[in-house]
Amino acid sequence: MVKSAQNKPFASRAQAETKMYQDIYDAVMEHRLPPQTKLTEQTLCDIYDLARHDVRKVLTQLAADGLVDLEPNRGAFIASPSTLEAQELFELRESLEALVIDKVAQSASEEDLAELQSMVEQERLAWQQGDRPTWIRLSADFHVALSRLAGNGSLTHLLRRLVSRSTLLISGKETSGDAVCSFDEHAHILSRLQAGDKTGAQKSMARHLQGCARRLTINEGKSFDLRSALIRN
Repeated sequence: MVKSAQNKPFASRAQAETKMYQDIYDAVMEHRLPPQTKLTEQTLCDIYDLARHDVRKVLTQLAADGLVDLEPNRGAFIASPSTLEAQELFELRESLEALVIDKVAQSASEEDLAELQSMVEQERLAWQQGDRPTWIRLSADFHVALSRLAGNGSLTHLLRRLVSRSTLLISGKETSGDAVCSFDEHAHILSRLQAGDKTGAQKSMARHLQGCARRLTINEGKSFDLRSALIRN
């Protein structure tokens, strides 16, 4: 297996690396891979038919994006932010997302905001249908999509990392629309932007994030089967 992985054409390896990254990203955002899950290199080599150095490259990228913690002599684990880090994450997000709204209010078109409104409706529908993984992912994606409208790539990259780590902190027991990241609150933020009320949108975002921080539950690590989480029928 390793030999064939090493001899794969560059394009095939790149596709496999991209798939590995996206599979792990989706599994984390949908809570199929909980915090502290060990990402065993050999298992990942077998799943994606990649050599170890290719797998390590993807794990390094996931670590840079805040989804994975690399621990010396222990390996890679799905990130598990502490209570203190959780508080710091939302404190920083509050400042950054106020800046996002300031920029979006100046530059976003009606069509841009309508696309975000559609995303909120998808989020609401996922919750109504009991599709919790999709609901959680869309809740996180809303904040990243909003930041893209600000037109600052560095800001979006930083916020995406913070949102990813924040999503790791959502309790596995949350099931209602007023849970950690509410589509109703997202809709209210959008309504203020659509009305040209930048200050109101910033205040709504601040209340939303403060509520998120209050409702967080720090997940406890669990033994989890990596292969079953990544290989979907």
